[in-house]
Amino acid sequence: MPQVCFYFQLHQPYRLKQLNVFDLEKNSDYFTKDNRQIFLKVAEKSYRPMLTLLLGLTQAQPKFSFALSCSGVFLEQAEKFSPDIIELLKKLAQTKQVEFLAETYYHSLASLYSDQEFFDQVKLHGQKIKKLFNLNPRIFRNSELIYSNQIAELVAKLGYKGILTEAVDRYLGGRDKTKVYLSYTGKPIPVMLKHAQLSDDIAFRFSNRQWEEYPLTVEKYLRWVEIYSEKQVVNLFMDFETFGEHQWADTGIFDFFTAFVHQFLAKPYNYFVTPSEAISGLKKSELEVYDVPVPISWADIDRDLTAWVDNSLQQDSIKKIYDLESEVKAVFDEPLLDLWRRLQTSDHFYYMCTKWANDGDVHAYFSPYESPFEAYRHYSIALADFQAKLSNFKNKQVTKK
Repeated sequence: MPQVCFYFQLHQPYRLKQLNVFDLEKNSDYFTKDNRQIFLKVAEKSYRPMLTLLLGLTQAQPKFSFALSCSGVFLEQAEKFSPDIIELLKKLAQTKQVEFLAETYYHSLASLYSDQEFFDQVKLHGQKIKKLFNLNPRIFRNSELIYSNQIAELVAKLGYKGILTEAVDRYLGGRDKTKVYLSYTGKPIPVMLKHAQLSDDIAFRFSNRQWEEYPLTVEKYLRWVEIYSEKQVVNLFMDFETFGEHQWADTGIFDFFTAFVHQFLAKPYNYFVTPSEAISGLKKSELEVYDVPVPISWADIDRDLTAWVDNSLQQDSIKKIYDLESEVKAVFDEPLLDLWRRLQTSDHFYYMCTKWANDGDVHAYFSPYESPFEAYRHYSIALADFQAKLSNFKNKQVTKK
């Protein structure tokens, strides 16, 4: 019977509002007031009921455990709009059955473009987790599960004991995704790989009546999970909003999850693990290497970076925002720095993706804009305004001198 490791991602971006190109430097806030309403809606449908359910399961089942990764911008909005969500997270932290993972504070792509900015954002995130939950994360999960040998090197330098990412066949070479691997780095760390098929059976296919396995019953899902041995780890990684938002309550998703946990633990050889528990006691000398020279992610069929960097709209936007790093940091203004970092959130570039077919459908589902070109237009105006702000700020500093 296998070990099962659940990890849930809690993230909510700051979405851009409609800005007027003729009002450059007059905008005090780039982000729509709808962000509050969106957060409250998702809190009602997903965050609150699922966190409450998870808390109840930890109380009813001492052997139930899992991991959460909460972006800094999610935690900011929870503190501001729904403080009870923070209280639920604190109660989960106190159970000692939940592991909180490290990540970039702003859910950014900094690991691809700036080592220093990546380090800074990970440090900020760690400080936030310590302040709210009195915990120091030991395992790292990068934005969008983006991973490469180079990124693993950065994570190892920061002292993390392991990292989560995607199982990509072209780098696994036919090997089992339920093993713990070792990073191909100077200081190797354990690497845990998402079981995409079993994760997506819940996250994406659960309510799909066209799916040949519909309806997904607990008994059926248990059979699929229990084919693995006790030495294997089935990593079920998914967006927290799977529960109640992407899969609505009336699909039976909450009842399914509850029943799965109880029935899984009813068998004495089944057990849940957190990422730290999954890698505990493993001998690095006995682990195979997961060599990933070109970055991978969770997204789309190819599990690469094209969801964020495929077209000229995305490439232009990303280059411009990261090219500003030295200028922004040189003025030593915290509100300006925070604004620049909010514009780094990966969702902005995801909305600009111009893919079609199944991948395009997923992008369109998550985007608040009518088209990728509208997403680019919103972002370009905000970025132009930010550049004008930065230039004006620098001029004022020169004048004072």
